[in-house]
Parts: sequence; C-alpha cells; structure tokens
Amino acid sequence: MPATSIERHLAKLGKCDRCPRMHKPVVVGRPVESRIILVGQAPGDKEPRLGRPFAWTAGRTLFKWFSAALGWSEEQVRDRIYFAAVCRCFPGKRPGGGDRVPSPDEIAACAPWLAREFELLRPELVIPVGRLAIERLLGPAPLKERVGRMFRVSVAGIHADCAPLPHPSGASPWHRMEPGRALLAGALCLIAAHPAVASRSLTRAHRFAP
Repeated sequence: MPATSIERHLAKLGKCDRCPRMHKPVVVGRPVESRIILVGQAPGDKEPRLGRPFAWTAGRTLFKWFSAALGWSEEQVRDRIYFAAVCRCFPGKRPGGGDRVPSPDEIAACAPWLAREFELLRPELVIPVGRLAIERLLGPAPLKERVGRMFRVSVAGIHADCAPLPHPSGASPWHRMEPGRALLAGALCLIAAHPAVASRSLTRAHRFAP
C-alpha cells in the first residue's frame, strides 16, 4: 500500500467538521505505513497546539513504557506505529474541571475514519489505550479483565490481535497500583513479543519493569 494513501486519508481527516462541539484542529499522527495501530481516546488541550497525539504528560509516560518494553525511542514509536483515536479533536473541558468525555454521537461520527484506517493498513496488532478506546473495540468490562490479555477484534471486516493498555494519565493511579502494575507489565510483554512488533524492531525488546 503506497504511503500516499494514508497521506490522502489524513488530509481528508484534517478537514472533518462533523462535530460542532469539538475543538479544532483535528489531531493526527504521522502517515506511517504500519501493521500496528494504537487507538487513543481523544486529544487533550495541549495536543492541538503541539500538533501530534500524546504530546504532553500522558505521552511521556506512554513512551517511557514503550522504551522500557520495546527499546524504542519516542521518535521510533511514532515512526513505527500508526496513531489513531476514538475521537480526533479535543472535546473541551467539563464545567467542573477535566476534559469532557465525547458523546456517543461524536464517537459514532468519528468511527468511519478508524474503519478506513483498518482498510488501508490491515493491521495485525491493535493497541487501545484507555478505557474509552478499550470499550470501543472490546465492549465494557473492568480494566483488570482487559489489560494483560490478548484479544481478537474485527473492524471493517479486518481481523487483528488486540492488546489493551491503561491510560497513562497521571490523574489515574490504576497503572501504579496492584493489580494494575503487574497487568500493565504483562500487556507490554505481550506487545513486545508480537510478530508485528518484532518485524519493525531494530533492537531486542526488553522485559518491562514498571
């Protein structure tokens, strides 16, 4: 698949105006031709200004996880994994503080973009990050029943392995406490051992030690 297909897709995505409550610009990752798709939840308020997903504190934690588990730098992760999301625009803030959770209508409006990415990339491994992304692919369940296990999912008729990760937000203690800490380590080991990761790795993956 030519990389220009993804470039054309991202150009169209960048012009999306389906959700009037969402804040522009649309946040997208690099036009990476990869069999690995990471699915985030939605950008925070810093990502639109910085122009890339996972650009702030949660991103630093996420890339630290990948560095420890895969031996990849942030730049290598961004060059080897395609970054998608449940919603691609910043939802705005809640009146009481914190980021607004996208509405079901907004999630549904953004879903065709992810479906098209599955069609273009035909991924072998999908990594949903955070509860919203995990539920989008696997349905509702406690994190302890999702993280640390490998699942099989289908999007747009494309089947792929799915290894969920918790959200790396500093506001959530789940990944810093047991059983979350151990389940996170297990999830990263599963990702490191997956053939789609091994085929893109230039260095030996390291066992994750949180």
